[in-house]
Amino acid sequence: MGGRVKIALLLAPALLVIGVLFAGGLIAAVVQSLGYLPAIGQTELNFDAYRDVLTGEDFLNSFLLTVYVAGASTGISTVLAVLAALALRRSSGRLSAIVFQLPITIPHLVAAVGIALVVSQTGLGVRFAAALGLIEEPAEFPALLYDRYSVGIIITYVWKEVPFIALVVLASLRGVAGELEDVARTLGANAWQRFWYVVFPVISPGIIAASLIVFAFTFGAFEVPYLLGKTYPTILPVMAYNEYRDIELSARPVAMAINVLIALITAVFAALYLRLAKDLRRG
Repeated sequence: MGGRVKIALLLAPALLVIGVLFAGGLIAAVVQSLGYLPAIGQTELNFDAYRDVLTGEDFLNSFLLTVYVAGASTGISTVLAVLAALALRRSSGRLSAIVFQLPITIPHLVAAVGIALVVSQTGLGVRFAAALGLIEEPAEFPALLYDRYSVGIIITYVWKEVPFIALVVLASLRGVAGELEDVARTLGANAWQRFWYVVFPVISPGIIAASLIVFAFTFGAFEVPYLLGKTYPTILPVMAYNEYRDIELSARPVAMAINVLIALITAVFAALYLRLAKDLRRG
């Protein structure tokens, strides 16, 4: 018991700062989203901003785009991560560290700039394709930035999130899953049977948990869509930022309402992750 108290006291200053900043910002966002802006004479609470947001076509388009980008990024990252973990599970720890851990240390903002330098129509990808004779001029290279399908954003997220999910899967493959697979192999199970009936049930909870984290993060992320996304419709965090920058303070409740909705959706996925983590500990 004394050890827990000591740990709590050591963490208290950092948790206090984080709690005040997070809780204070969230409370301020909720209050302003309800129309309380004394600076411009608005002191009555109302749900006008939420009504305007939820009934507006712009919000619906941005919401669908955000779900699409987050879902596509999470789905592609999950599949590639599982395949990469299966391919490297018997490799040395040093190789896994280079392949998986190095991209994690790179900030998303830096990753977005790097991807832009590679896949833009004036980037390294165009020059490489031209050198191979695949294209004759830059205009023939597909537009992967600021495009309709947000390919540049998805590529950036996939490059960043595959290592994270792969490390989770790799830890399971090198643990109980590896031992059970060896037993199944001695009993005559083929590769597909070992994976589907033995390995996958063991690693699937970790895959789901990591995927929930990735989806929640990409749903609420701002910097990559802001740099690489098209101007309309925009990802929800970018939409909220644009509303916040409006010269008219009367647009501030709309911006805060969007932020509150993003926080609520992210909180739902965080709750699902915590519930899953609790079930895993219990199991």
